[in-house]
Amino acid sequence: MANPASGEGRTAIVTGAGSGIGRASALALLAEGYNVVLAGRRPEALQQTIERARLLGHESRTLAVPTNIGDETAVRTLFQAAKDRFGRLDLLFNNAGTSAPPVPLEDLPLEDWRRVVDANLTGAFLCTREAFRLMKAQVPRGGRIINNGSISAHAPRPNSAPYTATKHAITGLTKSSALDGRKHGIACGQIDIGNAATPMTERMKNGVLQPDGSIAPEPTIDVEHVARAVVYMASLPLDANVLFLTVMATQMPYVGRG
Repeated sequence: MANPASGEGRTAIVTGAGSGIGRASALALLAEGYNVVLAGRRPEALQQTIERARLLGHESRTLAVPTNIGDETAVRTLFQAAKDRFGRLDLLFNNAGTSAPPVPLEDLPLEDWRRVVDANLTGAFLCTREAFRLMKAQVPRGGRIINNGSISAHAPRPNSAPYTATKHAITGLTKSSALDGRKHGIACGQIDIGNAATPMTERMKNGVLQPDGSIAPEPTIDVEHVARAVVYMASLPLDANVLFLTVMATQMPYVGRG
């Protein structure tokens, strides 16, 4: 029988696995013995993650499925591929997300709003729905879902209405999933990440807009700290759950933002 603490024999789906937090978390889960299904929009980026897995000796437990998570059919294909290859699903990391250009709210095009909502919120819902369907039907039943909420699930940055709104909504999805999943043995938690060093946060070295109108650089943390936190949340038995966890750069301007 698989050891829940090690991840041996268990299967995870990681969305947004072609870069940043998704790639680091996927590789960390592979190192713990998981089978990992990599989802993302860019096949070439997923292939780069597989190459990293190959160098670490984990390629045989890795499957890449290019996926637009905002598309219902594509999400169904993703979860069916995971089931066909590995037989079950034990962990979903809803990590994929995007943002809109940082323009004043009154100048934001509707298409940018819809694009962010589709990727960050509708995509997480579609993946959660398919995970529920698999996890409640498999034997042994149950599993775990971890949502990437972000610090923006608590406090906004200037000119970030679509991203902030969707991340606040992820908190509601986390709570609803945690409640509705109880009867099926499904645990759901949320990791809120502040300034992990990824290509998305590279701009912070040169300064980003602050609420008072100034431009200031912000500290970042190694993305491996985030990956280890995801592994910790995943390692718990299903009768225990981290509902919310925040991992952030100690000196980032979040506590007291504004």
